[in-house]
Amino acid sequence: MTEVRECDAHGYVVGDSCPICSDAGTVVLGSDRRTRLSKFLSGALRHFPGDAGLELDDQGWTPYDALVDAAVGKYDWARPEHVAAVIATDPKGRFERDVDRVRAAYGHSVDVDLDAEATPVPDELYHGTAPDNLASIRAEGLRPMSRQKVHLSGSIAEAREVGRRHAVDPAVLAIDAAAMREDGLRVVKRGRETYTTDRVPPEYLRELGE
Repeated sequence: MTEVRECDAHGYVVGDSCPICSDAGTVVLGSDRRTRLSKFLSGALRHFPGDAGLELDDQGWTPYDALVDAAVGKYDWARPEHVAAVIATDPKGRFERDVDRVRAAYGHSVDVDLDAEATPVPDELYHGTAPDNLASIRAEGLRPMSRQKVHLSGSIAEAREVGRRHAVDPAVLAIDAAAMREDGLRVVKRGRETYTTDRVPPEYLRELGE
């Protein structure tokens, strides 16, 4: 991750200057600390809220001030503006902030119901994985495993990036999201390029290059 700056005219931005007005602004958070804080916030809202001193409601929301307190308690260098900057500039849209409350947009392993509203979904989505997983995926399809939902990507490039967490040269699968919807399987958008579903049966999958 790159550092976060604050532009007087356009708020929190990433990079060497504001992409709108080119003003250098003021550095709020360096790259390393931004990464560490982002991982903590994501983990607290997705996987270990109790360990972070948070309570999530049924839809995954927690008071924003409680998340700030958890972050400040975790890192002696963390400040409220750092939390605001990380949430506002997250490149994948991992967080949703609604005035005085906040939640993770997707990726939970704890039991929540995000209650997503209907949003447009592309006819084809993608999933990156280790090549060693292909045999079981062809037989069983995609399943949530340790998460609540199967996570799909809106672009091949994003799917490859996700797949590289599991293999240097990941395989990318194309998912016929249009056919899934026609057959009553729900797919919803979460974050900027992330889509979730309960499962993807094998008949909706094909490996790119086939």
